[in-house]
Amino acid sequence: MDLFKPMDNLDDKTDGQNKQVEEREHVKCLIIGSGPAGYTAAIYSARANMEPVLYQGMEPGGQLTITTDVENFPGYPDGISGPALMEDLKKQAERFGTDIRWGSATAVDFSRIPHKVTIDDKKVIEADTVIIATGASAKYLGIPAEKKYAGSGVSACATCDGFFYKGKDVAVVGGGDTACEEALYLAGLARKVYMIVRKPHLRASKIMQHRVMNTPNIEILFEHNTKDLFGDGVVEGAVLIKKKGTPGEEEVKIKIDGFFLAIGHKPNSDIFQEYIETDDIGYIKTIPGTARTNVEGVFACGDVQDRVYRQAVTAAGTGCMAAIESERYWAEKYAQTK
Repeated sequence: MDLFKPMDNLDDKTDGQNKQVEEREHVKCLIIGSGPAGYTAAIYSARANMEPVLYQGMEPGGQLTITTDVENFPGYPDGISGPALMEDLKKQAERFGTDIRWGSATAVDFSRIPHKVTIDDKKVIEADTVIIATGASAKYLGIPAEKKYAGSGVSACATCDGFFYKGKDVAVVGGGDTACEEALYLAGLARKVYMIVRKPHLRASKIMQHRVMNTPNIEILFEHNTKDLFGDGVVEGAVLIKKKGTPGEEEVKIKIDGFFLAIGHKPNSDIFQEYIETDDIGYIKTIPGTARTNVEGVFACGDVQDRVYRQAVTAAGTGCMAAIESERYWAEKYAQTK
């Protein structure tokens, strides 16, 4: 791997006094993102002698770093904390030679090969192959209590954390299909599920509305907004604002043990959208059954391209796919010349 290529041009400062050399580097495989998808892609790429360089991004380890216990990832019969799981994956990737670095991709140019990715607005990586594993970020309400009780009653994934609330009372925020799916899943575990819906109706499909409304332990609180959460170290309840005609509001408190956000996710794909095809929300489109994008040599894996499952194990699976396809692409295109 040609780590530090000589510079062939200079970038003049506007004041004409200082000249800054733009740092460049050429790599076979660049992985952007460090969740289960990115680390798995790194493990497979490193074992295939692709000498991967991985940039961890602004949230090293991804969303699992804010998850307390993970009990549904294969190979951990007693469960494992989210941060510990990510550390294990990181160590495994490093063991096989992955160059893991701090830094975030801030711009890309996929118009020609090699692809160019700018790191932290100052370093340009020229990569034969790029694996995008930047994930998706759950949308939050923006109240301070969400951060205060993160991992202590606040969650954005019922499938991940619902088991811990078996026989307890929980609330789901949202009125779309995702919120209904989360509420129905939790209803099979929890004693009672409140759905906190700010509108006077559900936005979900008719079939999902029917299922929710016919589940005995789900109560829908229409025209309610969450004002705050309370509890001693963990969530014990929520303070809601109930609309009472125009004008008029009423403060309502409900006792709950878990507070689940289901108001959507935002895939971290903004910097790629000039070149990479995405859907209406921003999820990267991959050719069905593959990790290939519409750009030759660029692959996507994990939650940035998965709007359906959004699980650590499925992210890891697509990370494996991206790495294998990246290596095969490189072998066909470059192996005879390098």
